[in-house]
Amino acid sequence: MTTLTLEHEHEAVRTERAVPAPIPFSRIVSVELRKSFDTRSGFWLLASIAITSVLATGAVILWAPQDELTYATFGAAIGFPMAVILPMIAILSVTSEWSQRSGLTSFTLVPHRGRVISAKATVAISTAVVSMVLAFAIGAVGNLVGTTIAGTDLVWDMGLDDFLYIVGANTLGMLMGFMLGVLIRNSAGAIVAYFVYSLVLSSLSEVLAASQSWWSDLRPWADFNYTQNLLFEGGFTGEQWANLAVSGALWLVAPLAVGLALLLRSEVK
Repeated sequence: MTTLTLEHEHEAVRTERAVPAPIPFSRIVSVELRKSFDTRSGFWLLASIAITSVLATGAVILWAPQDELTYATFGAAIGFPMAVILPMIAILSVTSEWSQRSGLTSFTLVPHRGRVISAKATVAISTAVVSMVLAFAIGAVGNLVGTTIAGTDLVWDMGLDDFLYIVGANTLGMLMGFMLGVLIRNSAGAIVAYFVYSLVLSSLSEVLAASQSWWSDLRPWADFNYTQNLLFEGGFTGEQWANLAVSGALWLVAPLAVGLALLLRSEVK
């Protein structure tokens, strides 16, 4: 009789026990954002966004001709280091789970790997947008200071559309780094692959387009790096948006889908 009573009490406790609520996605995002600053390399990589923006702005003030002291000149000078730094941040945000062997802890605390990767993607995109806003704010200050020192007219030759095109181009570049991090899951390998894609393959495509008319016609549809860089010039037509969509599906979406499928099934050691 006593045994039956105890069994009923245990069953009552089991049925009344509350199911723990899932970890909010916002908390995962905040953790991933904090992890970006935790290491010295991560901190200085993010700090380099502001540092290189200031250096690029100072270089324009010191060496640019007076008739070229415009906001567009400052924006172009700042945009180049951003195009290099932002993909590195995206790559390291993913590959750090494997290179620093923290993936086992991350995926144990949050068993659904897709939520962790989604949080990393959210942090990467947010970092790209905030970084570009900060960089162009520094460029605006440089434009004010540079024209004041040179005694030239203040020229604001960049509108909101131009800013959005540049942010979009750099965000796509960051997503390329993110894709390579997901696909390769090794910091050195993903970084090398990114530079091969952005420098080596781009140069080969340029040479081929100059010598082969068939590739010159096909290039906008098949060379994502080429079409992405056209965003810096702005003023996209409907055909150019179609070029970006098709080439992006080939070089970004499809490899990212493969990488995610492998990541969700791979063993974490």
